[in-house]
Amino acid sequence: MELIRGIHNIRSKHQHGVLTIGNFDGVHLGHQTILSRVKSLAKQYQSPAGVMIFEPQPREFFAPESAPGRITRMRDKIELLQQQGIDYVLCLPFNNKLRNLDASEFCNLILKEGLHIRHLVVGDDFRFGCDRQGDFEYLSRFGELSEFDVESTSSVLSQNNERISSTLVRQQLESGRFDDALRSMGHSLVMSGRVIGGKQLGRTIGFPTANVHLKGCEPALRGVYAVSFFVDGRQYQGVANIGVRPTVDGKYPLLEVHVFDFDGDLYHKYVSVEFNCFIRPERKMSGLDELEKQIQCDKEEALRFFRNL
Repeated sequence: MELIRGIHNIRSKHQHGVLTIGNFDGVHLGHQTILSRVKSLAKQYQSPAGVMIFEPQPREFFAPESAPGRITRMRDKIELLQQQGIDYVLCLPFNNKLRNLDASEFCNLILKEGLHIRHLVVGDDFRFGCDRQGDFEYLSRFGELSEFDVESTSSVLSQNNERISSTLVRQQLESGRFDDALRSMGHSLVMSGRVIGGKQLGRTIGFPTANVHLKGCEPALRGVYAVSFFVDGRQYQGVANIGVRPTVDGKYPLLEVHVFDFDGDLYHKYVSVEFNCFIRPERKMSGLDELEKQIQCDKEEALRFFRNL
């Protein structure tokens, strides 16, 4: 799979294909239905299957303080899209220039002149263009004039008859319904990043942690989890906290992992953390003594989970 950053990097090999557009946060079962249709059509046309995403996501651009947390970070999302068998991902920078394009300009500049698409597949709630003025009906009319087909996909429902969406997955994560969230996604939840230096407070209470900086990304996932930890081609078990660390007056979200049976230097290593089981929400402790006792309880809970696999 190829990652294309910006329309100026579109080449002829990316054109005349089948495309879908969206945030694809979480690449959940609803997204996978769309991607499956895109791949099926691309095979039929013998043309490339593409996905267009935006960075930052539009709501993060318009209202960063109230934008929903991300289920998957950019790099992890790209990895999931690659696993779905997509040929290319076109990532457009969401900035003032893009936000000011009206529906007609967006369709002409990107879909018609940039990609020369043959077929567009979108979700049933897709909106686009300045002030979200474009919708499925607009795309259908534009497609007829520009000689490409447009189709929408119907919603995918969960076991509880809920429409599977990124919003639903966030709600499931926020309410501690972690297993339901995994079922809605249809895959494990993984976060990757580079280990950074910290205050080493965990080391002082007997629980050294690998700190993974989320680089300003507000995560949808919060709390304490039993996790699998991957580094240098090896897998370990551990317990992780993802949040703002209220006990030590944290200022920004951080992923901290206490890795079991590991003795080595993780600084600057690129690691992946797979969340296996929700243990508890994040909460403020009275001090380091209570924090130490709670981490010990969390570790024991995580170990019980792994023993019972």
